[in-house]
Amino acid sequence: MSPASTGASTTVGATSSVPAPSPAVAPAVASHAVGSRTAPAPADSRMAPGGPGYRRMSFALFLAGVATFALLYSTQALLPLISGDFGVPASQASWTVAAATGGLALFVLPMSALSERYGRRTVMTASLAVAVAVGVLVPFAPSLGALVVLRAVQGAALAGLPASATAYLAEEVRPKALVTAIGLFVAGNSVGGMSGRVITGWVAQEWGWRIAVGVIGALAVACAIAFRLLLPAPKHFRTGSLAPRVLARTVRDHLADPLLRRLYAIGALFMTVFGGVYTVIGYRLTEAPFSLPQGIVGSIFLVYLVGTVSASTAGRLVGRLGRRGALYLAGGTTAAGLLLSLADSLAPVLLGLVLITAGFFAGHAVASSAVSKTATTGRAQASALYQSSYYVGSSVGSTVGATAFRAGGWSGTVGVGVLAVLGVVAITALGTRAARVAARRDVLVAAR
Repeated sequence: MSPASTGASTTVGATSSVPAPSPAVAPAVASHAVGSRTAPAPADSRMAPGGPGYRRMSFALFLAGVATFALLYSTQALLPLISGDFGVPASQASWTVAAATGGLALFVLPMSALSERYGRRTVMTASLAVAVAVGVLVPFAPSLGALVVLRAVQGAALAGLPASATAYLAEEVRPKALVTAIGLFVAGNSVGGMSGRVITGWVAQEWGWRIAVGVIGALAVACAIAFRLLLPAPKHFRTGSLAPRVLARTVRDHLADPLLRRLYAIGALFMTVFGGVYTVIGYRLTEAPFSLPQGIVGSIFLVYLVGTVSASTAGRLVGRLGRRGALYLAGGTTAAGLLLSLADSLAPVLLGLVLITAGFFAGHAVASSAVSKTATTGRAQASALYQSSYYVGSSVGSTVGATAFRAGGWSGTVGVGVLAVLGVVAITALGTRAARVAARRDVLVAAR
């Protein structure tokens, strides 16, 4: 895809978008006019679908995504029960979610720097180990304050996963397969978010929220062990510097790129919608006119399966519509779901959640993969900045969405979400305009 079609500059990411010649054609490409004994150009040794190690790698990172989202949002479906146990309103109980996502947002950049020095696989393994260890302590929290602190530590530990995973993929997977590979990792996020909420809903209905989060901790332990056993050792990682000046310069360069800035803002706004909706939906469905039991409310999160599909097919969506076309479609789908969820009967509310989930995961997969393709240096920091803004959006969505719900009911939460979607559309439109200006400039330069 040309820079003009994506809104990228002609210099940023240009080399990563050109696939290496296949082994069958490499000799022809490499040979010179003078003589036939010139050695063929080396084939691209990075992983590709159907190639050695690709399935193991995909499944390992899928499990890492499952563990990350299952732990990160383990209390979200349980907020009504936590409110009842500690005697606090939704706006205070929501901090058990906001603290975890906020901790991740704060530590994702430092953890990405560690991954540049010590390796992606090492940092991801250590992060999962600490997060599951904290998960063992979460069920024993004696107060809401203690629970919030533990969740913040857990979120900070999980910060080593998202940016390191996307940087690992950008280094180890061929460019043409990158969107699909990242889509599979995001699909793991959706499965983790779904299974965590469904399992906790039914377990909590019988044995309480503390046992429910303990079960999620055990699930995460199994995922962490399998992840470490399956993930292939990196072959293309090059050690980077931990020097603060180098890190600051890399971050400054990424923030100076207008395309990356737009992608960071889009990730934050999409997650503002998602965080607000899924933090509050449990309260709405347990109250009149629905009055659903906790187990049924947890099962509502099965709609995450739709996100699994939409994330894993994001590469094909970009291939047909282009990056910005895919983002417009994701934003429109999310907005339609928000408006449909205003109904007072269960069927349209569920359909609204399906559309919100499909739009969100498609938009997230498109934006996050675009970041990895755009940044040709400091990929872990580029991904970390995206993840940081993404989880800031989650924290904002959780707290603002819950506050809006307390003040104006579900329509208040929907209003916050609609404003965020309008922001996505506006930023994408800026990208469209920037691409057109760049295309006209290139035509004028070529005509001279």
